[in-house]
Amino acid sequence: MLYVFLSICCSVIVSVMLKLAKRYHIDVFQAITWNYSMAILLTWIFFRPSLSNLQQAPIYNYLALGILFPLLFVIMASSVRKAGIVRTDVAQRLSLFIPIIAAFLLFGEATTSVKIIGIALAFIAIICSIPWQKGAGNRAEKGSWLYLLIVFLGFGVIDVLLKQITKVNNVPFTTAIFVIFILAFVLSLIGLLYQVFTKKMRFSWPHIFIGWVLGMFNFGNILFYLKAHKALANNPSSVFSAMNIGVIVVGALVGMLVFKEKLSLLNKIGIVIAVLAIVIIYFPQTLGFLHI
Repeated sequence: MLYVFLSICCSVIVSVMLKLAKRYHIDVFQAITWNYSMAILLTWIFFRPSLSNLQQAPIYNYLALGILFPLLFVIMASSVRKAGIVRTDVAQRLSLFIPIIAAFLLFGEATTSVKIIGIALAFIAIICSIPWQKGAGNRAEKGSWLYLLIVFLGFGVIDVLLKQITKVNNVPFTTAIFVIFILAFVLSLIGLLYQVFTKKMRFSWPHIFIGWVLGMFNFGNILFYLKAHKALANNPSSVFSAMNIGVIVVGALVGMLVFKEKLSLLNKIGIVIAVLAIVIIYFPQTLGFLHI
């Protein structure tokens, strides 16, 4: 499970860097743009993706993901800043239930009582994770529920698109990710240059290095996650569950202990319910009593 642990660490470090962006006056859009240039380089070094058979690739899916990757990254940064690492990680990880719902509605997968219970618990967890409190001490969180909702829905849509890509047998997943990173970088760079030339943003060289560091951890999350699946090929559900639960738990610890994020009792209950929902979905064989 070392690879799972390393993937969790990389994922949480990305959230921490986004959290620190405002404190150190980092332009998130510039950092995210250059992050993809590093991701492209590392994908080429570690996976050596083959660019043959791309004429049969689902290019519209690639383009949609090339747009959604940087867009959701920027929104996630705003969510981390406004709602905190804990709630944002919960919203992102619970987005995995959207492809599960899509599997029922779009791909004809049979429903089970266990999965229905898991999905219901997931939505309860999301509701509990929303910062409901009002008052002067909570101004920084005003409207943060909207960012959490977009993170949840956005990453859910990304999961659905990625699942469709994995069904294309003639194009390896690593090749697809490589192409998507290129599209994300090109589109982000166009947006960056537009803002610089229209003087809406001042270009800063240090952001290239910051983006490269962000890109290393962003890529590390993917690399170690894929290595974990390869090392534990006979138990993919354990990898998936451990990854999602681990990010929620470690993210909660970092958010509360390092950044002193304040969570209500309802928020803490939501975290517990989120972990329980993931366990129910991905370990149904250990919960036979729930097969109603």
